[in-house]
Amino acid sequence: MLKIVQIGIGPLGKKIVHFALERKDIKFVAAVDTNPDFVGKDLGVLCLLKPLGTIVCKDLKSAIKNKNADVAILTTVSSIKAIEKQIEELAKAKMNIVSTCEELSFPWQEHPQIAKRIDTICKKYKVACIGTGVNPGFLMDYLPCVLSSVCQKVNKIKITRFLDASNRRIPFQQKIGAGLTRTQFKEKVAEGTLRHVGLVESIHLIAHSMNWELNNVTESLKPIFARQTITSGYIKINKGMACGVEQIGRGFIDKKEVIQLRFRAAVGEKESFDTIEITGIPTIKSSIPGGINGDTATCAITINVIRSIVKATPGLKTMLDIPVPGYFQGDSD
Repeated sequence: MLKIVQIGIGPLGKKIVHFALERKDIKFVAAVDTNPDFVGKDLGVLCLLKPLGTIVCKDLKSAIKNKNADVAILTTVSSIKAIEKQIEELAKAKMNIVSTCEELSFPWQEHPQIAKRIDTICKKYKVACIGTGVNPGFLMDYLPCVLSSVCQKVNKIKITRFLDASNRRIPFQQKIGAGLTRTQFKEKVAEGTLRHVGLVESIHLIAHSMNWELNNVTESLKPIFARQTITSGYIKINKGMACGVEQIGRGFIDKKEVIQLRFRAAVGEKESFDTIEITGIPTIKSSIPGGINGDTATCAITINVIRSIVKATPGLKTMLDIPVPGYFQGDSD
């Protein structure tokens, strides 16, 4: 039986609880959330399930008192700076950590000092920590690295992800600017609060896997404006308002583009798909019509990584460092 502490009970956290309880050897022994409306309530009830006997606490110290856990699932923020103290506290409690923090997926290039501190604290307390999800964590980094396993030579990797965000959770739609005016969109971009987080981290993970030394990494962001009124999302979007974003990340070796990641997410996007193109020997093109649902996949991979992280050596890991994760049902006993 894998004993889990759930930290963060927002939309992703609740879905993870639902998914995990469908497995036969996972048990939630503690839960943490700072929302005063959640504190003191049963985790199962909050997730619209039967009572689990696990009461939500406002801090980790209260939650884990007199309890032991194998893994903490951390679904709180996207920023590695904001999550560092949480990871330190969990490591000191001697819990392995699986997080959906995008910047944690490969922080060694963009945040080397924080990455080193996290790695050091995890090794000190003999636990492993990883950032994962569908993107970053799988689709635009780990999966193309796996596909390259059959290549004798790789010259370039190009990944394209188009998705209709209409059925994604509200925070995601807000994060891509759905429903903002042009002025509001520009203000959010200037604040740095409006973008998909993780493209640069994915580029660095791919380069690390290929043993490529990039001398330049760029990322562009532009709004997608509604050409007509859209009512399929969480809010009505009038013609001319922002309905999403398009971001393109590029990695270069001596001015030659060797990695291109194109991410386009918008409410009302006509077609959803994921395509990976590897130019090399052999050249490979793999497409997923309809695309992979990000919320479902992120929650699933977070759970599936649990078995891998408990087997990993101590320290801060990437998806390339752990035993290959995969679906598991659990024991029938």
